[in-house]
Amino acid sequence: MLKNKNIILGVCGSIAAYKSAILVRLLVKAGANVKVILTPDGANFITPLTLATLSKNPVYTRYFEEETGVWSNHVELGLWADLIIIAPISANTLAKLASGICDNLLTAVYLSAKCDVYVAPAMDLDMWKHESTQTNISKISSFGNTVISPGSGELASGLYGEGRMAEPEEIISFLDESIKAFQPLYGKRVMVTAGPTYEAIDPVRFIGNHSSGKMGFALADELANLGAEVTLVAGPTAQESSKDLKRVDVVSAEEMLNACMSISPAMDIIVMCAAVADYRPKMVASQKIKKRESDLNLELEKTVDILATLGNNKKDNQILVGFALETNDEENYAKGKLEKKNLDLVVLNSLNDKGAGFKSDTNKITIFNKALARSVYEMKSKTAVAKDICAAILKIST
Repeated sequence: MLKNKNIILGVCGSIAAYKSAILVRLLVKAGANVKVILTPDGANFITPLTLATLSKNPVYTRYFEEETGVWSNHVELGLWADLIIIAPISANTLAKLASGICDNLLTAVYLSAKCDVYVAPAMDLDMWKHESTQTNISKISSFGNTVISPGSGELASGLYGEGRMAEPEEIISFLDESIKAFQPLYGKRVMVTAGPTYEAIDPVRFIGNHSSGKMGFALADELANLGAEVTLVAGPTAQESSKDLKRVDVVSAEEMLNACMSISPAMDIIVMCAAVADYRPKMVASQKIKKRESDLNLELEKTVDILATLGNNKKDNQILVGFALETNDEENYAKGKLEKKNLDLVVLNSLNDKGAGFKSDTNKITIFNKALARSVYEMKSKTAVAKDICAAILKIST
C-alpha cells in the first residue's frame, strides 16, 4: 500500500532515532518516496548523511542553509506529502504539536500539511505515563492524527515498561493497514486466476498456450491496492507477485479447478483471467515418448470448464468476472459466455487487435455487464487496463 506514496519522515531527539534508519530503508523497499526532516535534537542521535544515503534524498534540518541561503519551503513540503510519520516523536515535539508551537522545520511542515499524520512516541516510562503527555496524546488525536502506541520493553534508562517506540516493521504494517482501511475494497476477499495451464503429454512435454499471466497479475496487484485481500491462483508463469498477495501455484487445469473450488466459497469477488486449456491428453505417458518414424496421434479429452462450474455454484452475493479471447465474431461469443456461465462481467480481448492478447505489455478490451451494456476502451498498458476493469467491478460491488 506504500508503493509510490510520498512520505515525510520526521525524526526527533530520542535514542530511538537509530530505528529511523531501518524505517527509512523499509519505506524505500516498499516503493515509497521518502524525504526526512531531522530536528536539531534528532541530529544529536543520528546523522543526516545516514538518512540521506538510505532515503536517496537530501535530509532537511533547518529552514534555510546559512552558507547558501537555500530555503526549505515548509509549505511545499507539506503539500508534497501523501502522509507524514514522525518516528520517534519525543515528549517535547509531542507538546509542540498539541500546542501549535512552530519553532523548527518539522513543526512548520506539520502545520502546513493537509495529509494524514502518524506519530510513534518514544520516551521513558514515567515521561510516557505523565498526565501532561497523555493529555497531549489525546489532544493531537482529537486533531485527526494517529498515534502508533509504544510497546513495553527495556528502556534506555534501564527501566522496563511502556514507552519503547514501535519497531520499524510494526510501523510499516500499521501504515499498510491504515491506508488499506480507507480503500473501497477493504474487507473484501478476492480470488484472481492468471497465466496458462500445462497439460502433460509425458514427463517432458505438454500442451499449453502463450499466456504470460501479465494481465492477471496486474489485476491482482490493482485489487490489492484497492484494499482487497487477494488470493492469486497462478498457472506456470515467470511473473513475480507482490508480497501483499496470497499466491497458490498450480500447473494443470485440474489443479486449478481444485484450487478454485477450495478457495471460491469464501470469496466476495472472483476474477477468472487465466487461459485454461480446454483439452488435455486422455493418456499421459509415464516415460518420455521416443521419436518415431511414423506420426504420433494424441487422443484428447475435454477439461472441466472452471468458469462455468463457478458460475453454477455462485452465491447471491458473489461477483464473477470472466474473460473472452476471440479471433472472430468476438462480441457475440463474449455475450454468449456472459449469459451461459452466469457472469456479472465479461472482459473481451481480440487477437485481431495488434498489441492485445498474450505476452504483450498492452491490451485493448471491451467490457459487457449483465445487462449487456458495452464499454469499449483504447489500447493501454495492462496496468492501466487493470484499473479500468477494477473500476467496472467497483460499479457493481457497491
